[in-house]
Amino acid sequence: MPTIIKDQVITDSPFTTLSAAAANTETANCLLPMAYYVAHQDTLQNRQDIGIWIAAGEAVEDIAAYVHQLAVIALDFPHFGDGRGYSSATILRRQLGYQGEIRAIGDVRRDQLEQMQRCGINAYELAEGQDIQSSAAGLAGFSFNYQASIDRPAPLFRQR
Repeated sequence: MPTIIKDQVITDSPFTTLSAAAANTETANCLLPMAYYVAHQDTLQNRQDIGIWIAAGEAVEDIAAYVHQLAVIALDFPHFGDGRGYSSATILRRQLGYQGEIRAIGDVRRDQLEQMQRCGINAYELAEGQDIQSSAAGLAGFSFNYQASIDRPAPLFRQR
């Protein structure tokens, strides 16, 4: 069970990420690759013990028909400088109306968490070597933002 930050609280997650080679329809409490889930959707639909992970190059719109059946959607950040997951999170929240857990996985570092949160990501599985305590504390460090975002739809000047 990975230790994650979810909704600014450090917790153990029952969901483990499976590679394409390890994916199967019998495993419970796992995050399956998106392509595997779509290919086996008839068997996996409406299972609350299954989530998916989406690679950086995959189109999140491909799961529009299934999005509300998923307990967790994880977005892979293959390296620190890859920002495609930010766009995917925004699409999930704004265009597809997903209300569940969006988890950042891969090369996730403390410096990214505040921007990930503003895009709608609410859970973080940090890269190896990252301090989870200071990362969780860092999320509380930003009390105001000038721009509108997923987590604060009204810009600061509209909040007066």
